[in-house]
Order: sequence, then C-alpha cells, then structure tokens
Amino acid sequence: MEQRTLLALMVFSSLIVLAGTIDQKPAIEIYSLHVDCKVTSRFAHTVITSRIVNRANESREATFEVELPKTAFITNFSMSIDGEVYPGIIKEKAAAQNEYDTAVSQGQSAGLVKITDRKLEQFHVSVSIAAASKVTFELTYEELLKRQLGKYELLIKVRPRQLVKHFQIDVHVFEPQGIHFLETDSTFMTNELTEALIKELNETKAHISFKPTLDQQKKDSEPDGTLLNGDFVVRYDVKREATAGDIQIVNGYFVHYFAPQEMPVFPKNVVFVIDRSGSMTGRKIEQTRDALLKILQDLRPDDHFSFITFNNKVVEWKSSLLPATEENVASAAALVQTLTARGGTDISGALLTAVGMLEKAEGLLERSVSMIILLTDGQPTSGERNVEVIQENVQKAINGKFALFCLGFGFDVSYKFLEKMALSNGGIARRIYENADAALQLQGFYQEVATPILMQIEMQYPENSIEGLTKNNFKLFFEGSEIIVSGKISDELDLLPVEIKAQSHTSNLTLMEEANVKEKEQVFQNQRYIFGNFIERLWAYLSIQQLLEKAISAQEEDQKALEAQALDLSLRYSFVTPLTSMVVTKPQQKEELANKPTEADNEKPKSLPVGGSHRLKSGSPAGRRRSELQTGSNRKMFSTVPRVRDAVRAQPVASEHPQLLLQLPRQNERICLNIDERPQTSVHLVSDPEQGLTVTGKLGDGINHFVQFDINYENPPVQIHVYTHAILVNHNNKNDWLSWTKSASSTIQGLRVSVEKERSVTASLPDTVTVKISLVKFPDDFLGLYFLNTDRFSDKVTGVLGQFYSKAQFGSNSSNDQRAVERLLRVSGSEHKVSRLYTKDYRLESASEPVSCWSIDLTP
Repeated sequence: MEQRTLLALMVFSSLIVLAGTIDQKPAIEIYSLHVDCKVTSRFAHTVITSRIVNRANESREATFEVELPKTAFITNFSMSIDGEVYPGIIKEKAAAQNEYDTAVSQGQSAGLVKITDRKLEQFHVSVSIAAASKVTFELTYEELLKRQLGKYELLIKVRPRQLVKHFQIDVHVFEPQGIHFLETDSTFMTNELTEALIKELNETKAHISFKPTLDQQKKDSEPDGTLLNGDFVVRYDVKREATAGDIQIVNGYFVHYFAPQEMPVFPKNVVFVIDRSGSMTGRKIEQTRDALLKILQDLRPDDHFSFITFNNKVVEWKSSLLPATEENVASAAALVQTLTARGGTDISGALLTAVGMLEKAEGLLERSVSMIILLTDGQPTSGERNVEVIQENVQKAINGKFALFCLGFGFDVSYKFLEKMALSNGGIARRIYENADAALQLQGFYQEVATPILMQIEMQYPENSIEGLTKNNFKLFFEGSEIIVSGKISDELDLLPVEIKAQSHTSNLTLMEEANVKEKEQVFQNQRYIFGNFIERLWAYLSIQQLLEKAISAQEEDQKALEAQALDLSLRYSFVTPLTSMVVTKPQQKEELANKPTEADNEKPKSLPVGGSHRLKSGSPAGRRRSELQTGSNRKMFSTVPRVRDAVRAQPVASEHPQLLLQLPRQNERICLNIDERPQTSVHLVSDPEQGLTVTGKLGDGINHFVQFDINYENPPVQIHVYTHAILVNHNNKNDWLSWTKSASSTIQGLRVSVEKERSVTASLPDTVTVKISLVKFPDDFLGLYFLNTDRFSDKVTGVLGQFYSKAQFGSNSSNDQRAVERLLRVSGSEHKVSRLYTKDYRLESASEPVSCWSIDLTP
C-alpha cells in the first residue's frame, strides 16, 4: 500500500500556511521548504519551493498542496524529478478544457484548484517518484495587497506537522513612500524560536527571516513533534505625506496610490435590510443579532438609520430614518433581540421598500452618504422571483443615488445575483461564511464601510499621454482603505500631472500633483531583490481584476468584449484567471488542469429564476405544483405505486426519502409518514408525559423534508435543537454547540448526547426511549427522525408521530399478504387506506437498496 505525504502551504493577503503530514516511519522526507515573498509597493510576488526525497526502496506518491488567496493569480508552476522539468503551461480555458475533455470523460480529475475557505483556494498536485529519487515543486503567484482599516497584513500560518531540516520563510518589503510602522506577532513563539526570528528595518525596507533549526523546532515531550503550529503575522502601513497621493514609475508604467488621512467623516444614512426567512433559523439569526447589536453601538451621533426585516412579508421598524441617538439605538437593539426566522424570501420587496424609505427621508444632512446594506441567506422565493427583473427594478429605483452592499450568508444564496446587483449600484458583495466567527465577519464588513470620507472621486491624467488607464472614477472612499490607479505613459512625456477632484464632508476638493518621470524611475534602480517590471505586472493584474468585475454587471455584448480584453492580458502576462487554465504535465504524458475558481463556483448547485423559464425545488410552491402534475397530487407524493399485477413482475423502484419512518411496536411493519404542513411551522410529533419527553419538528422552506427537530426533556431539564448545520444543547440557560463535522459526545445528569460525524445524533437516557436523528446530505440537506426502544413509550404518548406507538393497528380484515399493495390502518379512531411503497431509508448508512413500507399522508 502506498504511503502518502502531504505538504500544504497557505498564503493569503498575504496568508501563508505551511502544513504537512507524514507517517510515523516516513519513506518520503521533506528535507527543504522555503517561502520567499517579495512585497514591492503592495504588489506581492511569492515563490514556494519544496524539495522531497523518497528514501524507500520502491515508488511512493508525494502530494503538494498550496492554499493561496482568492485574489492571487498563479503565474508559474513546475516539477523537477531527477533533473527533468515538467512545467505548467497557461492556455485559454476553453482550449485547454477541449484538450482535456477526453481524460475527464475517462474519470480523471480536472480540478487542481478549489476554494477551501472564505479567503483561500487550494492548488493540489501529486506525483509518483521512484525509489531514492528527488522531486522539487515550485509555485509562483502574484497579488496586489489591499489596505483595510489602515494596514496591510501578512499572515503566515505555520503548520508543517513534522521536523524539516531546512525550513525558512523570507519576507522582503520595499515601500519607497517609507514604512510608517511594521510589527510581527505569533501564537507559537518560544524563547528558543524567537532566536530564529530576525527583523531588519530601515526607512523604506524590511526583511523578516524565520529560520529555526531542528533543535529549535522540537517539542520536549515528543521527540519527532514540532512547535511550529500557529500564526505568524506581519502588519505594516506606509507613510503618506503628499495630499494627492504617491506616484511610482518603472519602465514606462505608473501606479498612483491615494489614501488621504485625517479628514472629517461623512454622516451616514443607512438602512439595514435583514432576511428573517425560515432558512435563517438557528445559528444564522443568532449571529446576525449579535453582529447588529455591536454595529448599533458603532453608529455615530450624526448618522441616521433604520431597519427593514423581511421574509415573505416586508416589515419596516419605523416609517422613516431616525437619528442615532442613545434612545433610538436602544430601541433598535430591543427590536434586534426579538428577531426570529420563518417564512419565505421577498428580496425585491424589501430592497424597493428601503429605496423608498431613503427617498422620502427628511431631516438628513445635505452632505451625507446614503447606503443600503442587505443581508440574506437565500434565493428570492416570495414576491418577484425573476432575478433579472429584480436587478433591473432595483437599479432603476436607486438610479445612482445610493450605494447598495449585498452580504450573502452561507451557500444557498446565488452570489452572482448579489454581486451583479451590488456592483450595478456602487457597492460590493461579500459572502459571509457559516463559521463560528460569522458575527465578526459581519462586524468587520461594517467597519470597512462605516467611515466614508470622500465621495465622487475623479482621478484625472493627460488623456493623450496615457494608455490602458485603469478605473479612475470612484463613488466612495472609506477611511483606512486605498485607491490605486495605473497605466502606461507615452515615451515623450517628461512630467506626469494628476488632478484629483472629490467631495468631502465640508467642501469640494481639488488636489494636484506632478511627477518627474525620470526621477521617479530612479527610485527602483539598483534594488537587488525587486523584480524590475513589477508595475507593468501590477497594471496587468489590476486591469484584469477590474475588467472581470465590470463584465459581471455589463450587457451580454459588452461582457464578451470585456472578457476578451481580460483574456488577452491573462495570456500575455501568464496569469491563471477565470478565463485561463494551467496545463500541468506529469510523467508518462499525464496532464491535469489548474483552473481559477470564482466565489460563485463555491456554492450548492441550484437554478434561479431567470428570463421566462426556471427550475424550482419540489418543496417550493411552484415546485410542488409541478410535482402534482407529475405524481397526481402533492399530498400523495409517493402515489406512483405499481398496481398488484405490476408489483409481482417488476423490481421495486425506490422513491425519494419519506419525511418520517417508524416501526410499529410489536408488529413487523414499517410506516412511511408524510405531513402536509406549511414550511417553518412547528409540528407536534411526540409527547409522552410519563417519559418526560416532547419532540417537535419544522419542515424546510423550499424542501419537503424536516430541517429542524427540537427535543425537550423534563428530567434533566435539557433542550436539544438539531439543525442541518449544527446541534445546540441547552441546560440551565447554558448553550453548547456541537458540530456535524466531527464525532463528539456529552453527558448531562445521565442524558447522553452523541454525534456521529456527518451522520447522526443520538439522545439516550436510562429507561427512556432513545431519540436518533440522521443527517441526509443529498440532494438537499435534511433531517430524519426515528426512535429506538419504542416499547418504553407509555399509553399516554400523543402527537402526529406518537399516536402510532399506542393507537395504531391494521384492520382485522386487512390482508397481510406481502404482495398486497393496499391495507387499512386504524389510528386514534380513524381509518386510513395505506399503500405499499418502496422508498429510501434515511436510517441506513447506504440507501442503495429500497425498503418496503406502508405510506400514509396526514394533515396535523
């Protein structure tokens, strides 16, 4: 069996993660690992080199993984095996894909790059190397560092998980404006490791080197363990003296950085538009409440604000915007604390209401900034559902007067829809990841847009002397950020003039600057570690990013032209972008593709209503109507049961999962139960006063299955809330979250709650019925409930499901022939005709074999 070694490095904005795993007796040894990062005027050029040797007497497989920022473009990759180099070649994506289609159809993987985190994507390649052979992996990528909240940050997550003989990280920073401050921080430093850290700093340059020896890396308690496990951070900012910014020139290309300081902040008029539909239930709505409570405290006294919450109904907190007085903020906080989630998602109605509120607002300061901040986790399922119509109506209503920021919570949203709507209305879109820090992500985003200090910024350069000018008009500038403009200077230009026009809170500004081209070019000469054409590459990088962003909100014909320009630059400067692919050649002529994923690629497959035709989940109203056409009735979802004569001849075909499955006590009969109830309505499933147990459930919005179960015990007083994303255990007003991503268990006064990773959660108490809930992840996440030790239910058990455990009996005249397809079932004094159904069983690890059950539809 092959041994596998994993070497992973993560770099973003810039974050570098060095991670590796290796067997206890490794045949594959990573003997050298070097990260060399050169940051020149915010433009980062990173080369990662790892060297591996196979010390075994037979072939072994080595896997190389690099996690790099989503904003970075890979520019080069190569493998060198025993002196032979296998380079990566960048081609147009469509052409590369056509060449590779045959291999894909034969089952080979086509994706070397995938999104792994809200900031990261992962490059992955593996290769088999012969006994005693060596392989060198080298990956290069580039990105323009973004200034946020007054600083640039280089975060290096160090996690090699083994001792590496030659381990080194070098970070070079060159900022001709001067380095205002630079600091390092770490979570794993010891006194010994501090000796391996060297920081050299002067007016414009910094060099940080981290080169621990094997002895310094070692853990005292584990001979082969490493101390290198945690974060290593470099933060810095540059000096800013010229009010019109700083211009830098190299080889005929210029870049202009503009970040004014110490200017008065515009008062804001902000409408928060908050989704409270059923899919926000549980952790999402709790994190939203936490974030909004803190955001409210950050409002300035001269700000005006209001809230609009929406599900299938749009509700205004107040009929107009209110000043952010202490009293009004406290009143809003009281509202936020009562936010609950249920119902559909009327995004269109909510946004148009917000626009109307801003338009009719009175008492606002003349020089103020108006904005709408939308937070949603789903697709439009109520009101207007056609996304193109929504985008068009919202853009027409806003008409350039306000900025729209769209936050997509989780992966059920269409990021493309939100991104296009935001970019078309002077804002940005951001995905909020469903992690423990989601509330901090929301707060962090608000802090970025909380302090506008300029609006309507125009950066003007001589038209006839500049080619390929990047974006030079900006609607808003926020304190702590930075505007960057770049272009190519014509040969005859000696002086580069720039004029900046903008509006501040107190006045209209005109700033002027003039750069001497030859003098500016002298700054970067004789810099040994600076890659000479870096401003040209920065210009190409920035141009591609902006062309792709502009294409998102452009009409189809313009979109094609913009993408053609971006593709030309991508190929000319060897960038792996969403329009290009890197073909990685391996020994034996094997090839794999490295594609650049986009944020929109990182979500569940779905279809949004666009134009005149669209697909809907069967659980949505229109989807249910379509199911009724296909199956005869929505209330008889499983009515496609074969007649008696067909059932004998045909193999049973498994229908979809039923909502609930149960085994009748003392009878070898299985019941499939489907409940016709509105989404997010609490269904009383089981209540047994002698057991001290109550179970309720909620059907999903847009999915005809349960997405939440609530288990309540009287003794001990414990409530267990099971969602598709996590499990919440409440005892004595203390909340404990359990994740589906790992197995875990806890015991409270004899009540044991145990999670089987990504499979099920079980609640068991001595002499009490055991409750078990399965997590089913295809095609949509839902939950399946069942009980063990059901003979422990008392005669007093009630509920939609509970009645079957005490008051269900097949009719005496009902056939028990295994080939029968219909029988009579008496439940709580009522008779129901039930049909035999072959269905999937969510209780089983594998649902490949259909199981037989008696199907019944109920209305609570």
